[in-house]
Amino acid sequence: MLNFPLLSDIGSSTAHLLLVFGIGLTLPYWVDIRNTLHRAVLLAVTFLLAIRYISWRGTETLAPAGFTFDMFASYALFAFELLAMMGTVSSYLIMSRIRLRSEEADAHERWYGEKEPRVAILIATYNEELDILERTIVGAKALRHLNKEILILDDSRRDWLRDYCAEQGVRYMRRPDNKGSKAGNINHCLERLAEDPVPPDFVAVLDADFVPHRGFISRCLALFHNPDVGLVQTPQHFFNADPIQHNLGITHSYPDEQRFFFDHMQPSRDGWGIAFCCGTSSVCRWTALREIGGLPTESVTEDFMLTLSLQNKGWKTVYLSEPLTEGLAPEGLKEYVTQRARWCLGLMQIARSRLGPFGKNNLRLRDRWSVVDSVLFWTTSFPFRIAVIVFPLLYWFFGTIVVDAQLGEVLTFFGVFYLWGQMVQRVLMPGMVVPILHDVGQLIGAVPITRAAFTGLFKPKGHPFSVTAKGGDRTGITIQWQLMMPFLILLILTTMALLLGIFFDRFSYQDAGDGKWVVLFWTIYNLVVLSITILACVELPRRERHIADLPDRGLLTMDGDIRRYWISSLTLDEARLRGRVQAEGQAGHLRIRDIGDVRVQVIAPTVDGLRVRLLPTIKQREELLVRFYAEGAAPGTARSQLGGLVAGLGQRLSFSGPR
Repeated sequence: MLNFPLLSDIGSSTAHLLLVFGIGLTLPYWVDIRNTLHRAVLLAVTFLLAIRYISWRGTETLAPAGFTFDMFASYALFAFELLAMMGTVSSYLIMSRIRLRSEEADAHERWYGEKEPRVAILIATYNEELDILERTIVGAKALRHLNKEILILDDSRRDWLRDYCAEQGVRYMRRPDNKGSKAGNINHCLERLAEDPVPPDFVAVLDADFVPHRGFISRCLALFHNPDVGLVQTPQHFFNADPIQHNLGITHSYPDEQRFFFDHMQPSRDGWGIAFCCGTSSVCRWTALREIGGLPTESVTEDFMLTLSLQNKGWKTVYLSEPLTEGLAPEGLKEYVTQRARWCLGLMQIARSRLGPFGKNNLRLRDRWSVVDSVLFWTTSFPFRIAVIVFPLLYWFFGTIVVDAQLGEVLTFFGVFYLWGQMVQRVLMPGMVVPILHDVGQLIGAVPITRAAFTGLFKPKGHPFSVTAKGGDRTGITIQWQLMMPFLILLILTTMALLLGIFFDRFSYQDAGDGKWVVLFWTIYNLVVLSITILACVELPRRERHIADLPDRGLLTMDGDIRRYWISSLTLDEARLRGRVQAEGQAGHLRIRDIGDVRVQVIAPTVDGLRVRLLPTIKQREELLVRFYAEGAAPGTARSQLGGLVAGLGQRLSFSGPR
């Protein structure tokens, strides 16, 4: 049975934690997150605490040297942790600076004068459906920048898409083969543009599912006032929930997984001059693209490699942290994981390429560090997340003491470091990192991402480009058994280990003293993480839904009767109205702000009103698309909300879907 540690043994450690917690609470009152000195001080303290912790781990907690399983397991976990800590420290260094360029864009608006530069907007497509392509094309046409040409690059050679582009008045382009995948598709277009009588001055790239806001081009062009800037990247925002948000019922209380990178890491990278292209939502200078010979095709992540190719020729990549496009996040968990595994594989290919950190090229030291930092992230974070789940099992089943430490020491060294890190994150990126959910997000793709990382490092060539599927039928519940199975097995083993360790001492062959409580804590923590990860593998039905930040007023006319209603939900096909109930099947017109009178038909009454089917004209449909996707602020959730998280997770754990 477990022996309870003496409270006196952890008293001083608790005092250390309370001191750190108290100092952390004062940080929001004096820290200016845009001040480089303030950021540097906070992260320097974090770095020192990290060094203090890892030094203690390496000198005080490892098993004695000798050819034993204890030593092998102990040193193996420490190696995982040391490498992960190197990646963490590198990210701390990057985040010690930040650069936000909105004021610069304001100051240099229309620096080019009265004559607008010519911009080619390239939309590469492979297998997307019309409803996805329609909103992107309509959004591109609605851009305020007038001197533009929209090109649809169809790698599936679909006649119906060619005909639709003709109807929309946009340029359609196809090629005889799919060599080079997306990068090859864009390069083929660049060659055709070079043959035009007047080539473009700039080239914008949009994924087929990304809709530009109306100011996307003009805001990006403002940063090209500097003749050394070759590419401007903007963040990606998503109008739908990613699979983790959706499947856990926390869409409105937890930010999507990409928010940390686009809202915090990229501005910090820009502070060091190492922001990089992320493909879609970017604008590149035509002369820079021609100088480097188009997009590189050696990696399945041609976007990051494009930045390195530009820098190798002296061109800068800068980042404008404004919500200027919004797109479709992967709707299925399998696609979500596949996408991230592709990013990982592509980065490893870059590391092994001519533009790698140890290659003979013209890259600056900071560019090489940028690649090394990314390699550390992909090769250490995800294997370490697996190790944290697996290694506690060695104690319960085999009596292997992987970390030989007392509870008080763990609180003093690890607890202080971890708590301070959380307090700093709370100030620099409030509501962005929730520990358990952050671990779930890493664990859910850890196995395929780890496989991709080491496959890419040791065999960088010969891997096909994997397209992230978008759209399709998402109306039913889908259980991703293949993704779930490793976590289900680990959950069963961890549960068995905990029960055996608590009630049967014979399953613990060595006594770890009160260090056993450290193992117990991580075991219980892992049970929670594994349970939520398994829950996230159960994919819930999806449906299109657009809800205004504030309910809108609408005027409903039926049979000469005119009444005001609240429009509480509005999509391309339906609207939900609050007000007097009307008869099913009744037809009329609904006046919608900025759209006009749209024909409607009552579908069914509701508790507080009715649902109507919209029957818009082609022009009205396009106006609705612009309103939904091309105007307004960033969609989605910007920061975590504790109450919503608890409610959403509680609802899912009770086996009911989100409301």
